Amino acid sequence: MSQSKNGMMFVLSSPSGVGKTTLTKKISKNNKNFIISISHTTREPRVNEIDGEDYFFIDKEKFNKLIEENSFFEYAKIFDNFYGTSKRQVLDIIEQGKDVLFDIDWQGTQQLKKIEGVSLVTFFIIPPNIATLKDRLINRHKGEEKMISKRMDKFSEELSHWNEYNYVLINDNLEICYKKILELMISEKKGIKKQQNLNIIHKKIEELTK
Repeated sequence: MSQSKNGMMFVLSSPSGVGKTTLTKKISKNNKNFIISISHTTREPRVNEIDGEDYFFIDKEKFNKLIEENSFFEYAKIFDNFYGTSKRQVLDIIEQGKDVLFDIDWQGTQQLKKIEGVSLVTFFIIPPNIATLKDRLINRHKGEEKMISKRMDKFSEELSHWNEYNYVLINDNLEICYKKILELMISEKKGIKKQQNLNIIHKKIEELTK
């Protein structure tokens, strides 16, 4: 099968609470050619999460067995839990001519970049400010002060990887951010790379790291 008929791989990464999962689901729901890669994870399901739809929830023993069998394109340990992307699942989607969406962190993105023979475009999403990020984390993890604190502490480390991505976007307004990402994805599918105003991004990164 020629490369032109194969699907592409698109990564959305962000620090925890910035909105990459919401954006990934919105892109997939509204555009039938984009299929979300469902990760395997050792963490417990959150309320309303469905096995096989949000994640494949497995124990550490099963996860380690999949690592030994070289079943993952990428895997990473995040907040004491493991997450991994199945090779077979991704290749099946690409070979059908569909595009794969990844909701993964910078560690997984670095590993995906090493795969040869696939088209990969990466997006890093940042918050408009620290206050908005904290509000989102508080809403998601009500009453879990330790979890909120842990994720805020990890923010700077995650943010430091922004320049490893093809595109960086600010999620100030979900609908606007979604439209910008989709526009860039459609351009990339046509083989057109867009230029970003890195001065705005640099300025925003400086504000977020003060």
